[in-house]
Amino acid sequence: MRRNIVGLFFVCLVSFQASSLHAQDAIRDLVVKIHAVHHTPDLLRPWAKNSPQQVKGSGVVIDGKRILTNAHVVRYASQIYVQPNQSADLISARVEAMTPSMDLAVLKLDDESFFDKRGTLFFADELPRVKDSVNVYGYPTGGTELSVTQGIVSRIEYTDYYYQASGLRIQVDAALNFGNSGGPAVSNGKLVGLVFSLIQNAQNIGYLIPVEEIRLFLADIADGVYDGKPQMFDLTQTVENDALRRRLGLPRGVNGIMVAEPYRKDPDYPLKEWDVITQIGGTPIDSDGKVAVRYDLRVSAAYLVQKFAKDGVVPLTVFRNGSEVQIKLPVRSQRELVVPYLLSAQPKYFILGPLVFSQATQDYLDRLGNQRPVSLGDRPSPLLTRRYDKPAFEGEELVVVASPAFPDRITKGYDDPNRAVISEINGVHIKNLRHLVELIRDNHDNQITLKFGKSGVMTHETMVFNRTELLQTTGKILEENGIRYPYSGDLRSVWDTYLTAAPKSPEMICCTTR
Repeated sequence: MRRNIVGLFFVCLVSFQASSLHAQDAIRDLVVKIHAVHHTPDLLRPWAKNSPQQVKGSGVVIDGKRILTNAHVVRYASQIYVQPNQSADLISARVEAMTPSMDLAVLKLDDESFFDKRGTLFFADELPRVKDSVNVYGYPTGGTELSVTQGIVSRIEYTDYYYQASGLRIQVDAALNFGNSGGPAVSNGKLVGLVFSLIQNAQNIGYLIPVEEIRLFLADIADGVYDGKPQMFDLTQTVENDALRRRLGLPRGVNGIMVAEPYRKDPDYPLKEWDVITQIGGTPIDSDGKVAVRYDLRVSAAYLVQKFAKDGVVPLTVFRNGSEVQIKLPVRSQRELVVPYLLSAQPKYFILGPLVFSQATQDYLDRLGNQRPVSLGDRPSPLLTRRYDKPAFEGEELVVVASPAFPDRITKGYDDPNRAVISEINGVHIKNLRHLVELIRDNHDNQITLKFGKSGVMTHETMVFNRTELLQTTGKILEENGIRYPYSGDLRSVWDTYLTAAPKSPEMICCTTR
């Protein structure tokens, strides 16, 4: 009898192992290697692009004949190829949707016969738990074949991602390397997250984008447009301090987060300074500014916004002047910035004579690094003092001289205004780059006068040019430097409007497209 039981146990064990191996083989066939050629913009020469760069990453098959991967694997990619497991084939792919802020992208293949003999990797129904085991699939550097590493979930939190976006994040201790990006993390045969980051110089610490964030992204792009995650941008703080609670008049047992600075200060904005948000979507917030997602998991209360926001508003319960009131707070996907992020866009520019004007972006300032404008003195550069400001009016941009001036006799005696923010043209304050182009287009004065904002102890010179000579110099510089257009694509119709409506004088002909 005992021999029969042992034999039955052995048969069951072998059967279970065989079934497990078969499931792993099926998952392996759903993981692909991604080859991309990045052609990123040259932010200091915005008319040009940097040299092509070969990038490799991973991806996984999901429903709808799609490949899920990281945005940073395919962002600014001029070519994308998908290589199946155990195959030398390279299948051409294209980006269907992408969010650089949450580092997610969906690819479509030109040849969808790839999906004929493959299923999809099902999503887990809920967040994993700390100490749950996960298998991470991908194509890290150090080899050419598919790699599978095992680890455990060590932390789950709601935290910052990229470009001022926030979301849930899973920390794992699996061994991850470059090339794992976009690969799936699997537990019990289901996708629990997508690899997107690792900590350099730290052993076995990596991060996953959990399925909940992936579902939000896929639901958002279902209509063909990515709108972005709804977020609150009001500055808040906890209400743990006893003196602060007395100032607010908070009764015992009433907790939440206090509004230190509302995102907007106009009378119609529903949140006010000193308001205490006690609930989001009916879920109570504790005095530490957190909410219980599960019996074993507490995260920042900001997490509730993405769960309860609908049609651009989120319901809040607010303690104000001794009583609780219900409000509906408008939420946005991006903070309004006078110096925005490029995300996946190309830089905007306009070349006028020897000067290259461009919209100031966060990416440009990051690229400057140690070359940033002077930050000391009574009046630091607007690029620093206004870097995280909201626009003072609709459409406001900072327009910067993005590159060193092209050498030309027309600048004789002038200092190079490289990295300076232009403030005026012929006495008219510059609103944005488009406005600058319109002013030059519509100007018929004999001279064009440029004034720049101050940068610390430096005062940029006022530059005066003869209009005809300035426009003629533009054409010469374009030709000498092999630059095709004096503007980025978004400004073509603005500049060409005048060229097609008015007789072309010699100085204007030099600035037309060739």
